[in-house]
Formats: sequence, C-alpha cells, structure tokens
Amino acid sequence: MPQRPQLVILAAGRGSRFGGLKQLEPVGPGGGAILEYTVYDAVRAGFGEVVLVVSDASAGPLREAADRRFGRHLPVRLARQRLDDLPAGRTVPAGRNKPWGTGHAMLAARLEVDRPFAVVNADDFYGAGALQAMGRFLRDEARPDGAVHAMVAYALGETLPDDGRSVSRALCRRADDGWLERIEEVPAIAREGDGGRYEDAGGRQVTVGLDEPVSMNIFGFTPRIMARLWHSFEDFLDRMSDPMAEEFYLSNEVNGLIALGQARVRVLGGAGRWCGITNPGDQAVVAAMLDRLTAEGLYPGELWP
Repeated sequence: MPQRPQLVILAAGRGSRFGGLKQLEPVGPGGGAILEYTVYDAVRAGFGEVVLVVSDASAGPLREAADRRFGRHLPVRLARQRLDDLPAGRTVPAGRNKPWGTGHAMLAARLEVDRPFAVVNADDFYGAGALQAMGRFLRDEARPDGAVHAMVAYALGETLPDDGRSVSRALCRRADDGWLERIEEVPAIAREGDGGRYEDAGGRQVTVGLDEPVSMNIFGFTPRIMARLWHSFEDFLDRMSDPMAEEFYLSNEVNGLIALGQARVRVLGGAGRWCGITNPGDQAVVAAMLDRLTAEGLYPGELWP
C-alpha cells in the first residue's frame, strides 16, 4: 500500500508586519491556530505526515504546540530554514538577515520529504476542499518522474478583502485543458464593483472578473522537484541584483519550470473561501470565518479534544 502523502507547512516567517509569531496565533473558537485547521483538514484528506519548516526562533514553540495538539494524530517532522543553507562555495551576503523566500523555505524540507507532498503557508486558511483535491491528486496522479505537479486555484473574489484594500495576488493563466500556462504576480489588486482592478506594468488599469483563478501558494509535488529547485536557487543567486532584499519565490520558479518545458502543473478546483493573517487586523476576519464554519458544523469547537 503506498504511503500517504506528506504536508509541508512553511512556518519559518518572522511575522514582522503582524508583530509576533502569527503561526500560533489563536483564531478558532477553541483557540486553534490557522495551521491547526490545515492539519485537521489534511488528516481528513488522507495525509500521513507533517513537515514543519521552522526558524531557530519558531522551532521550540512550534514543536511544543505540535506535540501537545496534533502530534498524536500523525507524525510531525521539523526542518529548519537557515540563511546560510546555500550551495557549496556560497556565503550569505554581508549585512543580509532577510530569509530567502518561499522557494528556499520549501528547499529546507528537502531531506525530510520522501513521497508526494503538498506545500502550504502556515498563516493561510485553505479549507477542506483544497486539501481534499490536493490529496486525491497526490495519491492518484503524481508521477514518479516528477514531471506532473498541481496547484489549487481559488476564485479571485474569494480572496479579496471586502473593504476595497489592495493586496498582492498571483493570477493564473490556464489553458482550456486545465494545465497552468503561467502565474502573473500582481503586487496590488483591489475589489471594485463586480471585478478586481489593478495597474499593469505599462501603467494601464486592468479589470478582471472575480472568478479569475489565483494561486494562494498550495502546490503538490514529488521529491524530485527538490533537485530542480536547488539548481534554480543557484541560478537565482547568480543573477540577483539586490542581495539585501531579493527573494526566491516558489511561484516564480514554478513559472520558470513551465516555460522551460520541465514541468506541467494541473490546476485543481475544489477550493472555497480563503483567508489569511498578514496584519494584526486580519485576525478578526479569520476568527469570524472560523466561527461561522464551526457553527455550520464543518469543524468541531475543539480540534484536538
């Protein structure tokens, strides 16, 4: 019987805009953090193990929380994201203390993944439908050669704030047959009427429908992606123009693999409403959603009684 897929949770963020360790911020009616809801949904979707990507600062609190809350339901491994985890012969640029980004965070788990896996952010609520869709893909469609990957897409309108604030989003351009063609990073898009409005690179105002698919950084891979991503990270280090600030984004590297013909990415449906915590004010929005979903019977009041 094949092993159940792994769930890699990127939980090494410093929470500078939030002002604390938002990975463990209580938001559910029983005090659960967002990542606990993701783990709860993953258990129900058939995932068999969690890999938490942590920093030196978050490792202790996350290990303790995992052991106390969900560690008895499935195994939990820790992988540390370190600034000096670089290809041979490379050193951290003098003065840099900013993490290398989501692509590098996933690479931190390269020694811990040993089967098809999903990767998610610790501070995003993805919902049961997204984990179910990804679990089915990883069990039924992921190929040993690592040439076929997956991404769960959300409708843009399910991810935009209702108050008209601008947020960054990754618009997905997909072919008619459901394969991803490219991801377009939009640094500032806001809800306006029955669409989303943003300014493109040429300064033109663009409006897209609220049903436009977007990526919220939930991907499915096999372990072979790690060698390709490590090679891409070497290229990134060679070409970066601002060694103090540039980041190695996972979505950009997925784009690159598609452009080179080295990967195909299936766009999966099944996602519902998304929400996440970036700023302190987001906590109330997430808490209200989880209260509603709990009242509807989709989650218990206590996730791990």
